[in-house]
Amino acid sequence: MTNGVAELENTDTIFIIGSNTATAHPLVATRIFRALEKGAKLVVADPRKNQIAEFADLYLQHKPGSDVTLLNGMMKVILDQGLQDQAFIDANTEEFDGFKALIDGVDLDACAAATGLTVDGIEQAAALYAKAGTASIVYCMGITQHTNGVDNVKSLANLSMVTGNIGRESTGVNPLRGQNNVQGACDMGGLPNVLTGYQPVTLGAASKKFADAWGVDELPTQIGLTIPEMLSGIEEEKVHALWVMGENPVVSDPDADHVVKALEKVDLLIVQDIFLTPTARLADVVLPGCSFAEKDGTFVNTERRITRVRKAVEPVGESKADWEIIRDVSNAFGFEMAYDSPEEIFTEIAELTPSYGGVSYGRLEGDGIQWPCPTPEHPGTPFLHKDGRFTRGKGLFHAIEYKGPAEVVDAEYPLWMTTGRVYAHYHTGTMTRNSVALDREIPEGFLEIHPEDAAAIGVCDGHRVRLASRRGEIETRVSITERVEKGVVFMPFHFEEANVNKLTNPSFDPIAKIPELKVCAVAVEKI
Repeated sequence: MTNGVAELENTDTIFIIGSNTATAHPLVATRIFRALEKGAKLVVADPRKNQIAEFADLYLQHKPGSDVTLLNGMMKVILDQGLQDQAFIDANTEEFDGFKALIDGVDLDACAAATGLTVDGIEQAAALYAKAGTASIVYCMGITQHTNGVDNVKSLANLSMVTGNIGRESTGVNPLRGQNNVQGACDMGGLPNVLTGYQPVTLGAASKKFADAWGVDELPTQIGLTIPEMLSGIEEEKVHALWVMGENPVVSDPDADHVVKALEKVDLLIVQDIFLTPTARLADVVLPGCSFAEKDGTFVNTERRITRVRKAVEPVGESKADWEIIRDVSNAFGFEMAYDSPEEIFTEIAELTPSYGGVSYGRLEGDGIQWPCPTPEHPGTPFLHKDGRFTRGKGLFHAIEYKGPAEVVDAEYPLWMTTGRVYAHYHTGTMTRNSVALDREIPEGFLEIHPEDAAAIGVCDGHRVRLASRRGEIETRVSITERVEKGVVFMPFHFEEANVNKLTNPSFDPIAKIPELKVCAVAVEKI
């Protein structure tokens, strides 16, 4: 997030796209509801009329995968009506002319046709966003999990810059993280192309700094593999061992049958988790980790806030904190890790990571600190890019042309399907479905379908159906609702028994390599 969660309370307009905020991020939604009580306007764009859309001043039910077209249409209106912040653009950005040339060629009628919206709806959204004194963008995986996910995010960056809604309080481009320490995992180099603090592995100076700190001659400088590339590497016999830590790809990854085949084929599968997940059941070795309550350390939340975590109970059985497991395995391999505490590790993190350079356990008492915090005297950074000071120098406009989803509907698979979360569970249910109360609340998967589509198939509410895509099929029950429009169905992805990710498309974005989990073509038939 460029900005803080609390800042949402004081923004004039909030534009939510590809985020089921009230269900998946209820604490963030609380801030949004407070903003609405103060008079803020809310625009929601999503193929499914989710809970927070019920409170919107304007709801845009666009077709799955048409986000770039919608955003380009909004920016066409902004430029045609002179609603851009030209002073901000001239002082703080570059490549605006190429971006403007593409937007000038956008046809609003074509945008409306591609998105399933009206021209008037696109114009209203543009006006509500561009005319606000402060406007915040909130998005989630409905934006990123596409074969054009990077284009979607760049388009949101374009929208914020063209209106000057970046680098100020209560503005910005604000992605919401799916669980409580996803941001921290990324900050610590949990990506194939970076070391801690997003220092590129290809940067010789960064690699040398880490090599010197760890007492080795050199570190690899080539970019590693993403999850889809790892699975393909197993099939190509280029990857022989896989260590899965706190992840459940058998349920979370697309084309799940293919995932299972790869995990069954790999020579050595190690799974480190707190429960015996479907992925762990395939493992050669299971390493029992600890829950948050059984260990000390830090979390970094969606607004870049670093906070302390303190042990409340002793670890159960033979389980250990993740850092201890990694240390012990490394020592067994012959590379000694002499860490004795999470604080000792964090001290090293601060020494090697410029954005964490001023953070220490002593400074994390209370509410924590938002990075970047480069020195011990620095107070932390509530919002990024203040006064147009972008990390790269000036903000870069991108001319983004619309590219459709990787597959399309046809006579055999006539319905668009998108996936998401329900309020009682998150991700693959590893933890929530081990809670008796939460699992009782929503115990099984379901398929939301429009009444006209249900009538055409001949099913009533609660009937069992077979749901199929070009990759596989599952069985589930239907929930008839007008939350989805005709021709679109929705299913949550938490449930192993009706694993919707057996159906989703493994095609991925060429840059970020994230799969197209949010749109695929399916067929539904009554059982």
